[in-house]
Amino acid sequence: MSNLVIVLNVLVVLGMVVSAVLAVSFDKLLSSVIALGVTGIFAAAEFLLLHAPDVAISEAAVGAALTPLIFIVTLKKIRGGKQNK
Repeated sequence: MSNLVIVLNVLVVLGMVVSAVLAVSFDKLLSSVIALGVTGIFAAAEFLLLHAPDVAISEAAVGAALTPLIFIVTLKKIRGGKQNK
């Protein structure tokens, strides 16, 4: 494995860990959902680096797009479209 691939793997994994920690630590739910979507994007990038493009496409579709969308729609329906503090 080349040094560039190792550096990319380390950066992607660090980004995934940081965004996952942020998703847990944010006070606002919408910010947590967005950080969860970013975690899914990093996971899809890692799968791509590991030469699993089919899993990367599935992760990008479900983990980075569909799940945050469902959470955002649910938050809007629960709050009636208003932001609670």
